[in-house]
Amino acid sequence: MISLDQYGWNKFFQPEKNQDDLIIGRITSIQGFKYYVITAHGEKEAELSGRLLHGTSSEEIPKLGDWVTQKEYDTLGYIIEVLPRKNELSRKNPGAKMERQILATNIDGALIVQGLDRDFNIMRLERYLVQLAACNIQPIVVLNKADLVEDQAAYTFEIKKLQRDCPVYFCSTYTGAGLDELRTHVLQKFKTYILIGSSGVGKSSLLNALMNTHVQEVNTTSDFNNKGKHTTTARELFQLPNGSLVIDTPGMREFGLTFEEGAQDELFPAIQKFAAHCRFKDCRHLNETGCAVIEAVNSGAMENQVYESYLKLIKEQRRFEISAEDKKRLKKQWGKMTREAKEYRSKYKY
Repeated sequence: MISLDQYGWNKFFQPEKNQDDLIIGRITSIQGFKYYVITAHGEKEAELSGRLLHGTSSEEIPKLGDWVTQKEYDTLGYIIEVLPRKNELSRKNPGAKMERQILATNIDGALIVQGLDRDFNIMRLERYLVQLAACNIQPIVVLNKADLVEDQAAYTFEIKKLQRDCPVYFCSTYTGAGLDELRTHVLQKFKTYILIGSSGVGKSSLLNALMNTHVQEVNTTSDFNNKGKHTTTARELFQLPNGSLVIDTPGMREFGLTFEEGAQDELFPAIQKFAAHCRFKDCRHLNETGCAVIEAVNSGAMENQVYESYLKLIKEQRRFEISAEDKKRLKKQWGKMTREAKEYRSKYKY
């Protein structure tokens, strides 16, 4: 028998009603329509029940990291219910559609991996940090390929300008430097972490090094544009030798924001620090009279780069939210039209 505690189980996920005929497990991999679930009896392939497959929204369908209940028939399981989620890591669905895509659930910490071979981008890092804060996930910055730079302090200094509470670690999967620190001081037993970052930053190489074995394919960067090549093609949960759990993800060229309006100040601590002194409580920090944020930028108390990033991300978030509201409104109107049509047919037996 396997103890589910090893895979992050705790009382938070306990279903409201005990059903003796159902087995609890955690989704460790999704490959097309196939789900792989770890239970007390081991890992088993599973499929969705009809209710989950046809009667729920895309966000309610099981995701990697979810705890679920399932029935077992011979070698196959059927997932019946998704248990309560502690949190969800999401992003805007890549492309033109303004929809939310859930990448994984029930995460204790996210390792934001950037490479120090031209991949380091402070504004891209800020984007990850904002979305993780909105998803209530602890960020951990991991700067890989540290053997390629001499002045690590310069990178730490740039990150501190963001005024965010996130630890920064340097490592090299090539030399092995910094890996022991990640194993002993960052990745905790029975906790779940997710690796996120662009292609070519070394996420798969980092996972292989932490696993002390080869579990993911790796590639060098492209000779054509010096950008990373996709090596990981699906998200999957791995158990490390120290007992921690790590989810590897494909490289993400797009990481759109999905947070709700009204939370922007608290998601930007550098802005929030000055926003409390604005003349108006509903100040948007654009061109309002008495805006303490704009005054801080003009006086040099706040980095102009930080303020410009704030404006860009808030503008992007508002586009997402307006589109989401339009979708809800149209859905509500369609529902009303459908009900009226049913009433008409019932009344006139048409």
